[in-house]
Amino acid sequence: MTPAVSAVYDGYPPAARAFLLAIRQLVFETAANLPEVGALTETLKWAEPAYLTQATRSGTTIRLAWSPKRPEFASIFVSCQTSLIEDGRARYSDDLTFIGNREIRLPLSQPLPATPVRHCIAMALTYHKRKSAP
Repeated sequence: MTPAVSAVYDGYPPAARAFLLAIRQLVFETAANLPEVGALTETLKWAEPAYLTQATRSGTTIRLAWSPKRPEFASIFVSCQTSLIEDGRARYSDDLTFIGNREIRLPLSQPLPATPVRHCIAMALTYHKRKSAP
């Protein structure tokens, strides 16, 4: 983790930081289990931790965020130009809260629903590869 990314996580309240770091761990674990994804680039986009498949371009950017405007939630953001939220909503509307066409909103007061979140992460990390498949 770069010092800049670490500083963002360090600026979050403890509960949000722990929750988002658990999601971050899922991002890296999921990427490691998908050979087509390759190494991830961890950086900041819009002052939020972001994960890119820069080496292979297999997927779209994943951003993790917490906001004092909604302090009881953590969010996973993907590009609004993808169908990822629509696809996730079709599969996991009973397990996850999808906002608009770019956000998965997760309550900090509940355990991280790892299985559906992991699948949504995998779909994001392979979005371009799947989209261009014959």
